[in-house]
Amino acid sequence: MSKRSFSAEDKYKILKAWEDGNHSLSELESIFEVNLTTIYEWKYKFENYGTEGLKESSSWKGYSKELKLSAIKDYLSGEYSLREITRKYEISDKSLLRKWIKKYNSHSKLNDTAKGRTSAMTKGRKTTLDERKQIVHYCLENGKDFQKAAETFQVSYQQVYQWVRKYEIGGEEALKDNRGKKKEEVELTPEQRIKLEMQRLERENERLRAENAFLKKLEEIERRRK
Repeated sequence: MSKRSFSAEDKYKILKAWEDGNHSLSELESIFEVNLTTIYEWKYKFENYGTEGLKESSSWKGYSKELKLSAIKDYLSGEYSLREITRKYEISDKSLLRKWIKKYNSHSKLNDTAKGRTSAMTKGRKTTLDERKQIVHYCLENGKDFQKAAETFQVSYQQVYQWVRKYEIGGEEALKDNRGKKKEEVELTPEQRIKLEMQRLERENERLRAENAFLKKLEEIERRRK
């Protein structure tokens, strides 16, 4: 399949044709010579950023140096795919992330870009334990939409991300501040180990329930669009 360049208007027309049921995805793929993955990516950007998200990756949004470095380090850690990182940091396109990685690997300087919002990495605020619990559960119930949670509760993106990570590893106990050094597992009694394992399984089940609920919402949206 040949590689074409599409304007924001073209992308919108293709998405509209799909939404209105004028053509199936396979028909759109053939007519416009575009693969399904690309169409789904356009759909994600349009739903999250509107028509601005359909414009060229470098023309509508800016990013802080701190955000770029965090995204690059996540990629180099090997724990995330390019797509996961672009969605985590709301980067407009994977090709843009690749450019940052290439620049970083060549030891070139990364700078802030002026356009768009860079609030995802702004300074956070102090929160109570109950607030952190509420924010984490809200984020998990909304498919780990870190930016949405940050904007809803007026905290930074990085705070939300770190709290969710801590919760997934250590549960609500991990959300406490200055809780001291964690007791080594070798010092735990068999009863304590069983209790910790039960807590871990409960957290995992809660995470899976939240993810399943989110997927069901997406499936329902897809059914309505057909």
